Amino acid sequence: MSTLLDPTDPLSTALRDEIGAQIARFIDDRRDLLTDVGPEALVLGDLAQAFTAGGKRMRPAFAIWGAVAAGGLPLDPGPSIRAAASLDLLHTGILVHDDVMDASDTRRGLPAAHRQLAARHGEEGLVGSSNAFGRAGAIILGDLLQLWSMEMLDEAGLPADDLARARPVLARMRTEVTCGQFLDVHVQHEPIVDGQHALLAAARVVEYKTAKYTVQRPTQFGALMAGGNSELLDGLAAYGSALGRAFQFRDDLLGVFGDEATTGKPAGDDLREGKRTVLVAHAFNGTSDAGRALLTRRLGDPDLDADQVSELRALIVESGAPELVEAMITEGLIGAQAALHVPMTHAGRTALTALAHAATDRVA
Repeated sequence: MSTLLDPTDPLSTALRDEIGAQIARFIDDRRDLLTDVGPEALVLGDLAQAFTAGGKRMRPAFAIWGAVAAGGLPLDPGPSIRAAASLDLLHTGILVHDDVMDASDTRRGLPAAHRQLAARHGEEGLVGSSNAFGRAGAIILGDLLQLWSMEMLDEAGLPADDLARARPVLARMRTEVTCGQFLDVHVQHEPIVDGQHALLAAARVVEYKTAKYTVQRPTQFGALMAGGNSELLDGLAAYGSALGRAFQFRDDLLGVFGDEATTGKPAGDDLREGKRTVLVAHAFNGTSDAGRALLTRRLGDPDLDADQVSELRALIVESGAPELVEAMITEGLIGAQAALHVPMTHAGRTALTALAHAATDRVA
């Protein structure tokens, strides 16, 4: 299994496939329990398998290579890979909840969980509101995935001392991302007073909803599994904050300008959902009074058609916002690389450097 860990290719197909296989095996092992509860519950396992089959596997990778940064390449990486894979169960559960809150139609190229469950309501001849059934079922699925994440970590096979060292940072991460999600919801319901206020609000959401959750805490979790010291943890905190912001800024651009066939979500959905991103804040600052009025009126309209999305895209381009966001991505990448100068293993530094480029130079 050691051939899975190549520091020069830290998100190799082999590693991503192994992470996926570990998750699929874990979910499949729960099938008998779901059957015992009742055949109706099997759909939860089916949806869990479907939505965890894809994804970039970034959070597990950051955890795995954080562990290597602290302790070097392990002879048996199985327990650390399984522990890291549990983060993708957590992440998928959060995405299922996100899709309910955002009324999204798709996720990873599939109909969103609440849409699939709403369709199932009709297929099974159930009574009542199909949409209410879909939303309720998706909330339950998201809860289940997050519970399973904790179970998978407990069963990963880590030594008890390693698990005890690492567990508190995951507890903190769960609180941070949950409260960061609430910050995001709150910001989306605030009036846009001015671009500077919008920038500061977006930055706070990014730090807690993405930077800490996607990069900082997973790398620290991995390092703690392998006995990392405080100097390394501080370096990974700086690395994760800078890179996590850059990662989200790339997502902000893809959410407006990305290729639907590649991202798995319709481009422009961030505009329909009213996402108060750094991109939107810069556009608000850089456009005219008429442009600001148009942004205020159209942002968050779920019924935006293709022409209206194109009009908003053109406004954002003309404002110069994409160039400013690209500069912020570059700044974050440089800051992340600088943070890796703290003492760590050569393999860890090589892999975390490569991951920084993978997180920022992507099309999905």
